Amino acid sequence: MRLKSLISPMNTIKALLALIVTLGCFSCNSVIDDGTDNPCGLKVRFVYDYNMEYANSFHNKVDCVTLFVFDEQGNFVTTLEEKSDVLKNENYRMHVDLLKGGKYTLLAYGGLACDKRSFDLHPLQTKAGTEGLKISDLSAEMHHNNFVQDKSLHGLYYGKAEVVMNDYDYQEKTVYMIKDTNNFRIVLQQMNGEVISDKEFECYITDDNSYLNFNNDVISKGTVTYLPWVQGQAIVDDSTWQDESLDQPGPVAAAYYELSTSRLIARPEGINGLNPNARLIVKSVEKQREVINIPLIKYLMLYRSQLYDSMDEQEFLDRESEWTMAFFLDSNNRWVNAYIIVNDWIVRINDAEL
Repeated sequence: MRLKSLISPMNTIKALLALIVTLGCFSCNSVIDDGTDNPCGLKVRFVYDYNMEYANSFHNKVDCVTLFVFDEQGNFVTTLEEKSDVLKNENYRMHVDLLKGGKYTLLAYGGLACDKRSFDLHPLQTKAGTEGLKISDLSAEMHHNNFVQDKSLHGLYYGKAEVVMNDYDYQEKTVYMIKDTNNFRIVLQQMNGEVISDKEFECYITDDNSYLNFNNDVISKGTVTYLPWVQGQAIVDDSTWQDESLDQPGPVAAAYYELSTSRLIARPEGINGLNPNARLIVKSVEKQREVINIPLIKYLMLYRSQLYDSMDEQEFLDRESEWTMAFFLDSNNRWVNAYIIVNDWIVRINDAEL
């Protein structure tokens, strides 16, 4: 009896030690980079290198990020956000406590958690709660006033990835982002070098692209008119644009207009009921006559054909987000449509291509 009483406490101690070891093996550290031996969960890195430089600039461009996690059936699991200066650190990783094995979809948005955001995420920023939320419910809608947009859009970035986890697993995953917002600088210049005023013309872009679904596809909601968020006069040094067909190169006073748009889509006519293309329109204020009315995407593709012919159209539009287009006018303020300048490159126009 005495021997039994001695063994029982010993067995109890061994059982407790085994339990402690077992629990330790399946416990997650809240911070993965703490040097411990048994991290678990998911560590997410965000990369924005889908640009013309092919260089990661997430830490320079994105000032807030929101991550959504959905299970294999598309049901909401969790969401996290970060909007502190920690995003400026290239080594930043977001930790997600995923303990249950399964296949998960990660949706990331840059620019939606910021106070100065230009898009709202539906339904989360229009109604409270995530109960019953499905991945297909999510969509981003650009701010506008009755389909008129005249602000400089805060950058919107989108990324999607899938990951398969085991129970109490540890993985690292990279979510690659693309930029969904663009800025256009439209320059009007007289061929003879005469001064031109921005107040002489109206400049705007029209497109049906204010609404983006969970796959980042544009959904038709109505045509938006994009107006300049700033305009004025500037001295343009066109010495880098020298061409035999141009008049004497040198600094000249030109009118400029800057407009900010949502994602540009290369789409054939009539697809999904969407307008075939965005249009750029310039009107004479005095005569209310259209000086320029062009299919914007097709003209941007002329620039692609010279420099990035191996890149497909949509990749080209998604990688480039800063556009400068210069148009030359004759003495009657009519567009000389033999060429335009796109991002400092002279693009000769062949009507057959358009």
